[in-house]
Amino acid sequence: MSEDEYIKQRLCDQINWYDDKSGSAQKMYKRLRGAEFICAASIPVLAAIGSAYSFVPIVMGVLGAVVVVLASFLSLGQYQENWAQYRTTCESLRHEKYRFLTRTEPYSGENAFSLLVERVESLISKENSEWSQTVRSTEQSSTDSRD
Repeated sequence: MSEDEYIKQRLCDQINWYDDKSGSAQKMYKRLRGAEFICAASIPVLAAIGSAYSFVPIVMGVLGAVVVVLASFLSLGQYQENWAQYRTTCESLRHEKYRFLTRTEPYSGENAFSLLVERVESLISKENSEWSQTVRSTEQSSTDSRD
């Protein structure tokens, strides 16, 4: 595989993937967290006007349950953690790409392309390993909480 093919087919593809995944994790995190804030903030307001309307205690109970469900989805989906990890990996890959293209250290020597491949694949492998460990620990936490 040539340098241009690797950069285009592997490196740029991975940068785009991590960029997209980071963006979607960020949006999902902010949406769920925003909904959680709105529901939680509504409960005391409803409690203040609760005596005037008979349906308010039911709405407060539903909102409380929604807050718990939203918090559970945030914890289970780990959107904030994924957002940060994907963004970090994306920016690290971009950094390597531009250092290579400008032949900045450590890419100023004869083995620049080999070094690029080694470092890029190491970054991707590291992120995959961290993601796998996170998933396993989340599954373990979920299993432990059921016992």
